[in-house]
Amino acid sequence: MKSHVVKRSIVVEGHKTSVSLEDEFWNALKEIASERRETLSEVVSHIDGDRTHGNLSSSIRLFVLDHYRSRPARPA
Repeated sequence: MKSHVVKRSIVVEGHKTSVSLEDEFWNALKEIASERRETLSEVVSHIDGDRTHGNLSSSIRLFVLDHYRSRPARPA
């Protein structure tokens, strides 16, 4: 599986910024936003407000990872 990091623009708290994410993380972030019935900008604003260190792109990746890790395991 080959995934490229793509720079994407998004508005966070009224300011345009860019994040560099692989397609898989970007698509997962869109799924999470849809599940929450929020916009991408709203979800990223929450992530940005909660981060204590690191850059926004890394914080988004960790948020997505934590989201899927915290789900109950599916029966085999």
